[in-house]
Amino acid sequence: MPSFHCITYGCQMNVNDSAWVARSLVRMGWVECEMEKADFIFINTCSVREKPQHKVLSMLGIIRDVNPQASVAVAGCVAQQMGEKLWEKNAHVRLVLGSDGIIHAPEAFEKIAKNPKLRLSYLKFTKEFPDRISELSFFKNVDSLPIGTLEQTTKGNDTRAFVNIMQGCNNFCAYCIVPYTRGRQKSRSIQSILDECQEWLDRGICDLTLLGQNVNAYGKDNAGDNPHFTDLLYKVAELNGLKRLHIVTPHPRDFCDDTVNAYKNLTVLAPRIHLPLQAGSNAVLEKMGRGYTNKDFMNLVDKLRKARPDIALSTDLIVGFPGETEEDFQETLRIMKEANFIASFSFVYSDRPGTKASKMPDKIDAKIGLDRLNRLMSLQNDLSDAWLKSRVGVETDVLLEAVSARPKYSEVTDHNISIEQVKNLSQQTEELTNHTSWQGHDSWGNTVNLIIPNTLNYKAGDIVPTKIVTAKKHSLLGELLIK
Repeated sequence: MPSFHCITYGCQMNVNDSAWVARSLVRMGWVECEMEKADFIFINTCSVREKPQHKVLSMLGIIRDVNPQASVAVAGCVAQQMGEKLWEKNAHVRLVLGSDGIIHAPEAFEKIAKNPKLRLSYLKFTKEFPDRISELSFFKNVDSLPIGTLEQTTKGNDTRAFVNIMQGCNNFCAYCIVPYTRGRQKSRSIQSILDECQEWLDRGICDLTLLGQNVNAYGKDNAGDNPHFTDLLYKVAELNGLKRLHIVTPHPRDFCDDTVNAYKNLTVLAPRIHLPLQAGSNAVLEKMGRGYTNKDFMNLVDKLRKARPDIALSTDLIVGFPGETEEDFQETLRIMKEANFIASFSFVYSDRPGTKASKMPDKIDAKIGLDRLNRLMSLQNDLSDAWLKSRVGVETDVLLEAVSARPKYSEVTDHNISIEQVKNLSQQTEELTNHTSWQGHDSWGNTVNLIIPNTLNYKAGDIVPTKIVTAKKHSLLGELLIK
């Protein structure tokens, strides 16, 4: 049977799409393998920023060198943006799949496998969400799923799952290429969403994330055919087996009071929200077309914290937007402190083709942009450090994901031993094998390492009570609470 390999760049939606392609091909009898030996290589791409796009073009050259016989499919945002131009200098590219065209990947792979000289493209946007069968039923009795990642195709355990509820965007923010590469907003039918969520839960998954480019605008494009986003949250929260529910990524402008109140009423909603600010200056926000002021944003933050006092926020930030002054940048730093973001994805502005901002004057010098980014990241590091230190002493639940290779103190003989004692013991040479160090995440998304006696028979996907005892630079150390 033909073999394939998946390479994925960009957002979690791309990761999700690649995982579906991998499941579909395995169900058809195809075999996953390393890139150097694959008959077919699937590259799922991102063009939200310039650097990921360059990585894709570089990868095409690498594939040509290490596996010149392979047929290549380029999918996602770069494929939508460049289209059949990808064929001009890349003879090994046989298939181009736009964002809505990924649903055709399995059938297209089979056609090209039968005729390697064939070239196909699927670049038209659909009017409705391009829904598809999850393919999970085929793997009902299989412990691990093909997930189509660059590093490895199977992790051996399922712990968390992501469910697309919509794609595309109607906002046309001045800097953003998403409406051009993902198309206009399209919401998925609620029954299809609930069915897939339940399939994941039936596999033993207890932590779900609802995905969308503008996730909390779900249903607004369907003229009332779909429920409001908040109604969807309540329906998903009722599903058997669900313990944690996340959403990615909401737009501040579409965050209504009903959704805020859901964080008060639904304990299953994780107390962590990624809420993109983009800039703290009202002048820059207006030029970006974000549809809110910094006061509007902070009012939303205040509402969320009143509804859920333990809530934590992360964000997206752009520095060096055309015309941004030092005073504008200082406003971004001010709002960062006021919102107390625990983490942020921050970037220097870069032109994306076809966007309104790409035609704006007063571009910021690259050195100034990099200087601002460095100062912003320095502040974020301070905020992130303070957040992790604030977790010490907190009792929480940790979703176990994998045996941790990082801690040197991973095996001890007494589960009541303190972390400091464990550290000292780890430096000794005696063989200690009754405990295992695990890595997982708490409800806020923090990475937590903790030691668990093997006699308790915990496995990946279990949620265990934990007390945080130490804050590291990017993670936490915990002790299992034995009750």
